[in-house]
Amino acid sequence: MKKIALITGASGGIGQAICEALAKDGCNLALHYSSSGKIAEELCERLSREYNIEAISFKADFSDENAVKALAEKVLSRFGRADILVNNAGIAYQTLFQLADERKIKEVLDINLLSALSLTKEILPSMINSKWGRIINISSMWGISGASCEVHYSAAKSGLIGFTKALAKEVGPSGITVNCVAPGFIDTKMNGNLDGEAVQEIIDCTPVGRAGTGEDVAELVRFLAGEKAEFITGQVISVDGGYGV
Repeated sequence: MKKIALITGASGGIGQAICEALAKDGCNLALHYSSSGKIAEELCERLSREYNIEAISFKADFSDENAVKALAEKVLSRFGRADILVNNAGIAYQTLFQLADERKIKEVLDINLLSALSLTKEILPSMINSKWGRIINISSMWGISGASCEVHYSAAKSGLIGFTKALAKEVGPSGITVNCVAPGFIDTKMNGNLDGEAVQEIIDCTPVGRAGTGEDVAELVRFLAGEKAEFITGQVISVDGGYGV
């Protein structure tokens, strides 16, 4: 029986790579997106055709808690369950801490952290019923070390790490693993606002000497989502080219 995987933020660079990696393993996919509907639909069509799977896109605004719950209901209604949940949705926010806009702060926390908690709560019963599940949270190197001018983003991503460790202890007896992936600098549109000098500075501090790719992150997610990772839980694994060493 094919596994059912729900990937949030599926239309972004990392999200698309994760969808492709899980499709290669024969998973049927529920792809969440917020605004890039065309990208999500085209991705569904291609993955369905190339890997002989079922891939369906679902729209939801994760700044709205009710939309998160509605998404879970739609996915469970369509597929009956979710075996793999990848909490990947996120937005960046770069500003001085004291100049941060309160509405933007709430949006960052809602999308990067609280939506993951809410969606996981809705999906967990189907995993518990199956006595099998994989929950993979996508944090960031800034969730580990913190970043100047990205205080609220760092706080949200750090929250995902605490969430991962605590939930792993709670649901382990039900056959469910919970792990966290902390990407370093990944070459995606989300980082497109950084100027060339800033990007080069990060690369210069990265031992492998390059920016990461969505595929770098996706291959780890693919492993953690599989059967061979059943004894790995509560872990935070960096995919940062050695930046955090």
